[in-house]
Amino acid sequence: QVQLVESGGGLVQAGGSLRLSCAASGRTFRTYAMGWFRQAPGKEREFVTTITSGGNTVYADSVKGRFTISRDNAKKTVYLQMNSLKPEDTAVYYCAAGLINGASSRYAYQYWGQGTQVTVSS
Repeated sequence: QVQLVESGGGLVQAGGSLRLSCAASGRTFRTYAMGWFRQAPGKEREFVTTITSGGNTVYADSVKGRFTISRDNAKKTVYLQMNSLKPEDTAVYYCAAGLINGASSRYAYQYWGQGTQVTVSS
């Protein structure tokens, strides 16, 4: 069982930066692939990025070059550094854990956090 708690969301101007954190419980954190998804009002939840248990990363085209995912297995925490933010990045951001490395489908992730709101003003 894995419990996930996101933090770090907020309001930022376009062009600004935010860093999201996702703290996990459970002894097997290092074996999980960790992902970030986001959901804007009226839209489907979409893949943002994932990091494998071995540290390899995959990014959605919309965030490539602007966002960076990382993990600290000792702290059981995954991070999402978001730079050059745009208004279209506004969404609730969710952290997720799963056992399939490199997956971009939400159905590959078994555990989810409660989400944190990111709002980018123009």
